[in-house]
Amino acid sequence: MSTWCGADLDLDAYLTRIGFTGARAPTLATLRELVYRHTTTFPFENLEIILGRPVRLDVKSMQDRMIRHRRGGYCFENCALFAAVLERLGFGVTGLAGRIFLGADTRLLPATHALLRVTTTDDERAWLCDVGFGSGPLEPIELTPVDGEFTAGAWLFMLELDSEALGGGLWTLRHFSRDGWLHRRTFTMNPQYPIDQVVGNYYVSTSTHSPFTTRPIAQRLYPEVHYMLDGLTLHTNYPDGTGETRAVRPPDVPRILTEIFDIELDATDVAKLIDHLDTGALS
Repeated sequence: MSTWCGADLDLDAYLTRIGFTGARAPTLATLRELVYRHTTTFPFENLEIILGRPVRLDVKSMQDRMIRHRRGGYCFENCALFAAVLERLGFGVTGLAGRIFLGADTRLLPATHALLRVTTTDDERAWLCDVGFGSGPLEPIELTPVDGEFTAGAWLFMLELDSEALGGGLWTLRHFSRDGWLHRRTFTMNPQYPIDQVVGNYYVSTSTHSPFTTRPIAQRLYPEVHYMLDGLTLHTNYPDGTGETRAVRPPDVPRILTEIFDIELDATDVAKLIDHLDTGALS
């Protein structure tokens, strides 16, 4: 039975978009390459919300926007599209939900981050695939507690397993950045289905409490650098924890989106975006 509507996917177009030419087999080697290519191809971005359009999670809508029109998406879009790809190729795929933590801010936020638990046909282990976070990891992470730090490419992570309030497993993924080790997200093994993601997607794309409804956010991850545009602030981060931050002007944002994030908007959308930034919608 199909859970992620992989049959609706134009698989050839997707693989061409990410530059994948390897074997189409549900193996660990294939999974590693797919995660790397997906994560480094599709920018993280919330521009559809800022431009006043709904975010649709059906496969045909996602592939029209992300594949044919060469756009990106945030966690729900990236996760749902990648799940359809993996399902179509024969991987075992289970949706998961996570809670995001914003740097040193440890307030409890709703579980509105989408991740995947994936299994292959040539390996008995289970893997975390988090292709929609914006800052990695660039490869699948084995779902087993790790004693100390580990690398995904050049980027440093920690994966810990503790207990949640009712005694079930609570996983924590930490990420090393210019602010040191950050508690970035937690998640459990409670399965999530497309309808659950529709509910979470509606909240983050419409709620006034969601940062995605107030300002443009874009991220682009490469092996050697991570870029993040947050409103009118551009962050550049490196695996060793160094980085730079600079303010940008509203008229500069469309050019930055194209040159750094590979997001090219048409003239109408450029005008809407600049107007949004100029009118103080970020305050």
